[in-house]
Amino acid sequence: MIQAKEKGFGIKLEDIDVAEKIALIHSEISEAFEAYRHKNIDGKDGLKEELGDAIQRILHLCGIFDIDIEESILKKISYNKERTWDWDNMSEKHS
Repeated sequence: MIQAKEKGFGIKLEDIDVAEKIALIHSEISEAFEAYRHKNIDGKDGLKEELGDAIQRILHLCGIFDIDIEESILKKISYNKERTWDWDNMSEKHS
């Protein structure tokens, strides 16, 4: 949250527009996809950089909401261990 404060990105809920922050996360993910499509992995505005941008924005939002993201991820991993998907009714690829 230090960088958010220094850059004026807001450090309290009343300082930000949550919908805008989520849209900006989506934007960074879209930029990562475009970088991948153009085989730009390591370069300026490449996949790695854009994923880093997305994670920074996500962590900023976690800080605003006082979310322990490590705990949330570990809970989700645990839940997904027992979860099943009906791949026959989904259009995405899987292994």
